Amino acid sequence: MKQMTHFIGSSTSAQSLRGLVATMANSNATVMITGESGTGKELLARLLHDESERCGANFVPINCAAIPKDLLESELFGHRKGAFTGAVADRIGRFELAHGGTIFLDEIGDMSLDMQVKLLRVLQERTVDPIGGTRQINVDVRVIAATHRDLETEIAAGRFREDLYYRLNVLPMVTPPLRERPDDVPELLAFFAKKHVNFGKPPITFKPDFLQALQKYPWPGNVRELSNLVDRFSTLYAGQELELRAIPPTLLPKGLISAQAELQAIAPLLAKLEMTPPPEVLIELDDQPDLEDENDIEGIIMLAQGMPHLPPEGLSLKERMAQIERSIIEQALSRNSGNVSRTAKLLNLQRTTLIEKINKYDLRSVA
Repeated sequence: MKQMTHFIGSSTSAQSLRGLVATMANSNATVMITGESGTGKELLARLLHDESERCGANFVPINCAAIPKDLLESELFGHRKGAFTGAVADRIGRFELAHGGTIFLDEIGDMSLDMQVKLLRVLQERTVDPIGGTRQINVDVRVIAATHRDLETEIAAGRFREDLYYRLNVLPMVTPPLRERPDDVPELLAFFAKKHVNFGKPPITFKPDFLQALQKYPWPGNVRELSNLVDRFSTLYAGQELELRAIPPTLLPKGLISAQAELQAIAPLLAKLEMTPPPEVLIELDDQPDLEDENDIEGIIMLAQGMPHLPPEGLSLKERMAQIERSIIEQALSRNSGNVSRTAKLLNLQRTTLIEKINKYDLRSVA
């Protein structure tokens, strides 16, 4: 048997699902997997098959929502040549292809009522009737179904058969959304970074502030969205350690754009006291004349800060500039052991102007 190594995560919910797979794998009972889109329902179905005694036969997936209603019966049960216009040859259905193995009926909640009746009969009789055929075909198939819909609500609305629901829901499994297991995000990021590695370079990595933002992000697309995002970054930033503030907003989901703006507001680019400004910023500062008015000071701050992105909800520019100014002065004082004269020279300010700002922000200094 194959090892269960593909449902990533050490959270309680991830461990619980792996335990359920181990318990349910060798049962022939029908499984119903429910959960939001992108949470790994097909992955769980494949794990159930791979860990079972049926692993030597086919695992046959079919998305019931992706196939037109008029073609789904032929896809599932097959047809015989001449059964309808366009049937130029016999076709083996998915149930027959899965004989001895597992069929995965994804998005079962989107199946039409008339097809639900036919599926119920197959589950009860364990035989299929190809369209245009003259005899039934016995099938030995384990059925795993999945949906993102609330089937009890669908039953109440008359869109899903209650008898089919109970036939399918023998062994229930629920895949939790990624927002409910944020502790699994680092492991998933590392897994997909290795999977999507590009150009022979090392997998991408994420700086702590970026990783924290990714753990707080609600992931409406769940694990599928995370995988796609890592694939995007692996292509554009192959082998690099990524910092949230350095990513163009056009490459980020909306929820991360607001997190990026918040991070820029509270943690300037020169956040670490021991951090040295980029060389190009120091060169620009050296070339500046003596500056005393607020507009000139703001110009230096913006230069050192880089080009911040305005969050969708807006911000208080005055407060933002004050935060950045205080942070840079505090760092400069720290680098010069509180010496005002050397700090003023570093920041290209008059000494009296710097003292005013030190008093304004209640910063500590030495003469």
